[in-house]
Amino acid sequence: MPVVGVAIAIPEPHRAKLSAARHAAGDPMAAVIPPHVTLLPPTVIPGTDLDAFIDHLSSVADSHPAFTMRLAGTGSFRPVSPVVFVQVSEGISSCERLERAIRSGPVERRLEFDYHPHVTIAHHVEDEALDATARSTADFVAEFPVVGFDLFEQGNDDVWRPLRTFSLEGAGRDRS
Repeated sequence: MPVVGVAIAIPEPHRAKLSAARHAAGDPMAAVIPPHVTLLPPTVIPGTDLDAFIDHLSSVADSHPAFTMRLAGTGSFRPVSPVVFVQVSEGISSCERLERAIRSGPVERRLEFDYHPHVTIAHHVEDEALDATARSTADFVAEFPVVGFDLFEQGNDDVWRPLRTFSLEGAGRDRS
């Protein structure tokens, strides 16, 4: 059964900068997880349900407009989870609406934590590396249009690869 996730991929040149920060932290997943904002965390999908899920994602994309995302500064989920992330400072409510809509379809996924859009830049590394990563990216700022999201599949080699891109086609432009 495939393991899939849905995310907003971070575009270049920001992707390279965030990937470099994750590599510098010594994060073991830096090489297999591209910088992104998660909309659906890793989820096992029975093979027979994948087509229905793709249809659902198409419907979600068709009903949600493009929006602007701004990333600014860092945050952490410590002590609950050893994660340092770049914060989404604009586009939060748009991400929340997409996330809720995606999880309202044929694939149910309970979340371990409340949804909080972010870009992970260090995970499961020593506290010193988490602190250094937070300091080195504290002034990170990026702004870009979000015109779609991707369905990713985790390969047998643990690398996440895009299966399909869905364009946000909803009327107007979301200003949140």
